[in-house]
Amino acid sequence: MALIKSISGIRGTIGGFAGDNLTPQDVVECAAAFGFWTLQKTNNPKIVIGRDARISGEMVNALVVNTLRMLGITVVDLGLSTTPTVEIAVPIEKAGAGIILTASHNPKHWNALKFLNDKGEFISAQDGRDVLKLIEDGAIEYANVNKIGSYEKRDDYIQKHIEQIFALPLVDVEAIKAKQFKVVVDAVNSTGAISVKPLLEQLNCEVKVLNGEVNGQFAHNPEPLPENLSQLSQAVLREGADLGIAVDPDVDRLALMCEDGEAFGEEYTLVAISDYILKHNPGNTVSNLSSTRALRDVTQKHGQKYSAAAVGEVNVVSKMKATEAVIGGEGNGGVIYPALHYGRDALVGIALFLSHLAHEGQPVSQVRNQYPDYSILKNKIQLTPDIDLERMLSKLEQKYSHEQLNTIDGLKIDLDEGWIHLRKSNTEPIIRIYTEGSSTVIAENLADKIKADMAMIMRER
Repeated sequence: MALIKSISGIRGTIGGFAGDNLTPQDVVECAAAFGFWTLQKTNNPKIVIGRDARISGEMVNALVVNTLRMLGITVVDLGLSTTPTVEIAVPIEKAGAGIILTASHNPKHWNALKFLNDKGEFISAQDGRDVLKLIEDGAIEYANVNKIGSYEKRDDYIQKHIEQIFALPLVDVEAIKAKQFKVVVDAVNSTGAISVKPLLEQLNCEVKVLNGEVNGQFAHNPEPLPENLSQLSQAVLREGADLGIAVDPDVDRLALMCEDGEAFGEEYTLVAISDYILKHNPGNTVSNLSSTRALRDVTQKHGQKYSAAAVGEVNVVSKMKATEAVIGGEGNGGVIYPALHYGRDALVGIALFLSHLAHEGQPVSQVRNQYPDYSILKNKIQLTPDIDLERMLSKLEQKYSHEQLNTIDGLKIDLDEGWIHLRKSNTEPIIRIYTEGSSTVIAENLADKIKADMAMIMRER
C-alpha cells in the first residue's frame, strides 16, 4: 500500500491507515489545501472536477466536492469524464482551477487527485510545493455557513470536447467519414466507452467496444501496453477491422493496433501524428527523455528542430511553449496538440491519426513501416530504503562521463548504439530503467549492462 504526495497532486491506494494510503482524511486535507491555495492564488472561487470510472471514484468525488464547498468554492462537476475533457472545461468555465480524480494507468485499487491551474494545465512545480506546504501546515480557513459554495453537475462536456476537435483545421472530418473505418476499441471499463465511442461514431466509423461497461472493474492491467492488449489484437483480426484503439482509464494515453493484430507501438503514436502535423504545419517538436529517437528523426526529416524535456506532462508543456512546438507529448502514447490545448489527449490523437490514415490511403501496418524502427524496453525495479539513488546516479555519471549525458531528470546516457535512461518514478515507488536501440537485442544488452552496473554499485556499500 502506498501514498505519494508530489508537486502534481496526491496518489495512493485505497484502504489502510491514514498517512500511508489514500484514506478519507488524506483526500480531505489535500482537497482543502488545493482549494484554499486556489482562492489565495486566483481569488476565483470556482473549480471544475471530473473523474474516471474507478470503484472508489464516486466516494472520493463526494469528499472532494464537499470539502471545496465548505471553503466557499463553486464546484462544476463533470462526473464521469476524461482528463483532457476536464482540462478544456476549466478555461471555458472561467474557473480558477481543476481537479481530476484518476490514477491514470495504475490498477483499480489506486486513485489520485491531479491539480490543474486556471488554464486547464497541470500546476507548476512551485505551485505544487506551495500546496504541499499548506497540507503540512494545515492553516486552512473555511467559509462560514452563509458562504458555502454551490454545486453544478454537467454532462455535456465530452460532446463539447468532440466538437472542438472536429473544428480543428487538420482534423479532416469529411475524409475520415468517407473511409468508413471499422474500429475496435478497448475501453478498459472506464470512460473511454463514453468518449472514444461517440467520437468515432460521429466520424462515421463502425465501432465495436471491448470492456465497455463503465464500472472500474478493469478487465486487465489498464496500462495500454502490448502485453495487456491481447484481447484487442484478437478482436481486430476476428472483426476484420482497419485498426484497434486502446486508451487508459482517464483517456489521455493512446495506443493503436494494426489491422494484422500487431501493436503499432505506444511510442509511435506521437511519431505518426507528428509526421502528419509537420507535413501540413511545419514547426518544432518535443517529447520527454524517455521517448523514442524516432520523433527526432521524423522532425529532422521535415527540416525542423526536436527538443527533449524532463519526464512529466508539465515539463513537456513548458518545453513546448519555450520552443513554440506545434506538436509534442510523451512516448507512452500521450499526444499534446497545442492548437486544441496543452494536455495529453487521446481523443484529439485519434482524430488526427485517422486524418493521417485517410490521407495516406494505406493499411495501418504500412503507415507504421514508414518510420525508423527502434526497439525500446521499459523495465523497473522497486525502490527500497537500502537503495541510495542519488549516490547510484552519481557513480554512474562518473562511469559514463565520456558519453553524452543529460541529468535534468535522473540520468540519460546517449550512446552510438542507443540510449539508457534511469529515473525515479513520479507515480510509483520504483526506479524506471528505459533503454532503446536499433534492435531488441541491443536494447536488452543495454538494460543488462546498466543493471549490472547498478548491482556493482550496491555491493560497494
